This record gives sequence, C-alpha cells and structure tokens, in this order.
Amino acid sequence: MSEYHTPVLLRESIDALVTNPSGIYIDATFGGGGHTAEILSRLQPGGKVLAFDRDIDAFANRPDDPRLTLVHADFRFVRNFARWESDKAGAAEARVDGILADLGVSSHQFDTADRGFSFRYDAPLDMRMNTRGGQTAADVVNTYSREDLERIFRLWGEVENARLVARLIEEGRQQEPITTTARLDAVLEKATPKFAEHKYLAKVYQALRIEVNHEMRSLEKFLEGTAQTLKAGGRLVVITYHSLEDRMVKNFIRSGHVDGTEEKDMYGRLQAPLEAVNRKPILPDETEIASNTRARSAKLRIAVKR
Repeated sequence: MSEYHTPVLLRESIDALVTNPSGIYIDATFGGGGHTAEILSRLQPGGKVLAFDRDIDAFANRPDDPRLTLVHADFRFVRNFARWESDKAGAAEARVDGILADLGVSSHQFDTADRGFSFRYDAPLDMRMNTRGGQTAADVVNTYSREDLERIFRLWGEVENARLVARLIEEGRQQEPITTTARLDAVLEKATPKFAEHKYLAKVYQALRIEVNHEMRSLEKFLEGTAQTLKAGGRLVVITYHSLEDRMVKNFIRSGHVDGTEEKDMYGRLQAPLEAVNRKPILPDETEIASNTRARSAKLRIAVKR
C-alpha cells in the first residue's frame, strides 16, 4: 500500500471518523487502501466499510476482509450505493456513521508515467482517473475553444496568464496535435516563468486534470450526498489539497451549499445539515511533511451531522 500511496493525516482523520466500532463507514476515495485499512482495524466484526474508487488500478490494494465492499464508481454516487446497501440489508434508508474523503491524487497516478498526470515524464496526455472511458487531457487541449481553455486554466488552475496559455495552445495545435506532456510543456515554454517552472506547470496540469475528471462537480454532488447519507451524529471527514476544493468543503460545512449560499428559518437561524467540529483545518506536522512531501498542502476538515 505504501508504494501505491502513503495516506495523509491518517491518525488524525480516522480518530475523528470512527466513533462507533460496530458502525458503517464509507471511504469515498479508496486509493492505496491505507485509510480503509485503518478504519477496519478499529471496527468490531459487526462493522462495515463501503469504499469507492473510479481508478481500477486501486482494486489491486483490496484487503481480504468480508467487512469491506469496494465499488468501482465515482464518489459522487455515494448516496446511491449507500441506499443500495441498505436495501440489501432490509433497512428503510441509508444511514452511516461516518464518511471519509481524501481528495488528493494518489502517488501511483502521479508516478505512473503513461497515465499522463505529471509533467515529470514524457507520456500520453491522458489524466483520466477512470481509464475505461471519457475525454482525455489531449482531447481538451486539442478541441476546446480558446475561450474555454482560458476559462479552465483561470478557474481550475488559478493560472495568472491563462489568456496567453490558451493562445499558445491554440497556435501550437494548428501546427500539430498536442498529444504528449512533453509537447504541451514545449508549447507553453513562452508562458512558463523561469526558476518557477514546476510550480507553474503544476497549476496548468491541475486545471486539465480537474476538467478531464469533472472533479469540482463530483465533489459538489458527493458533499450533497453525504448530508443525506449520514445519520444524526455521524461524521464527515475531508482532506483537501488546494484552495478551490477546500473552499467548497468549508462552505458546505458552514451553509450546506458549496457556493456558501445561506438559508435561514423565520427566526434567522442558519439552516445547514452539518456543524463544523474544527473551526480551523488540521494540518500535517513537520515530521509527516518531511516523510511525505505531498502532505504539505493537506487540510483536514471535520463536521458532524446535526
């Protein structure tokens, strides 16, 4: 599991999540299975874990434990599958004790060159979490209009010179299709600041990855589903890695809407299905960051169902 992906904030997240050793829990982002394994280690024989991953490679990490059900699906469907499991058990409605999501891309996906997630390798420009279908990053850069390219780089990557990036891509693909990471990097050379290449390209690649996998829409649907799936007192535990997703999670916990829209009752009281347990996010300590540099941007937020 550690070679596939090192789980971030493992102790802190599972300490917050597991409050009932006989309960039902959801790991919405199975990945290397590290968080799931820790949940299972704290459950009694009657406890259960329902885990999700849309990357079929992750299924190689499945532990041999009858308490685990692993689903090959986007976590946006968490409520649907939780209801399906409750129907099988003869329960009237899905009600789980805790839901965990680690929103980071797995080390396996970054480190497997032919997945195209990283500019460190010359590889096909893919970036799909689910390699069995859907558009690739190459499809995006070669078919999107200049306006749409500018939008995704500005919105999903917070790239300051998004207009220039879009123009360079449009000009570059007219010469020949942009189908590899090396070709994309070369096309963007004029826009890439010297001595800050890695940080800059990370933003560009983040924007493409989010667009290819519809990550923000999936996160919105997932969060909505958690509020309908958790039982009263159940915990939602989410680990975020960039400002876009962290803002959505923070807004949802506070107001029940990812855009922060507030709904109040006739007495002026905020109507939100969750309540924050920690007002400020929990961050990894220096020891964890030193042993796993990908933990450096992680933020852990915890909420309880009202």
